[in-house]
Amino acid sequence: MVSILLIEPMSLLRGALATVLSAEGFKISEQLARVEEAAAIARRLLPDIAIVGLDLTADSAVAALRQLHAELPACAVVLLVDVNAPGAVRGGLETWVRGFVGKDTPPDRLVEYVRRVAAGERVIDPALAVAAWQARPNPLSRREREVLRVAAEGRTSLEIAGELHLSVGTVRNYLSSIMRKTGARTRLEAFRIASQAGWL
Repeated sequence: MVSILLIEPMSLLRGALATVLSAEGFKISEQLARVEEAAAIARRLLPDIAIVGLDLTADSAVAALRQLHAELPACAVVLLVDVNAPGAVRGGLETWVRGFVGKDTPPDRLVEYVRRVAAGERVIDPALAVAAWQARPNPLSRREREVLRVAAEGRTSLEIAGELHLSVGTVRNYLSSIMRKTGARTRLEAFRIASQAGWL
């Protein structure tokens, strides 16, 4: 029996996924709300597949997924992705993720995808693949992404400069570049645009 570690922050969706997958003969080893707990639990349970619904723009979540893969490379990772954030798929296509499934995928299709991953295939939901193909390439540099993440917390240019060990002038230059590239009028709008595009 294929064992699954289910990680999804929304309890209603997590419960629905567990019900659907259990009814199809999968063993739900554990259900978690936080991906940061995944590696420790997975080391103990040794699941075959980790199904993960998360915000790929969150650095801590991505780092936790990388840790999970590093410690249990045999555990196939399937991401549940919002079709409105296609850049997240594009960013992950070159990694070790074994499946990308849209969060609005019908239950029977999800079951099919999980079975295919369990059989060793790599699966990308066609709707996500089309969205990823059409997504704009990420125009933001690594440093611009760092500045934007901190700016979105409401920090001043001086505070951003202190946290990232930059001069205030350099921070202002990065912010001007970010606004130009995203077409945003405010820092929060720039963060929203970049997040929805999967650029962060």
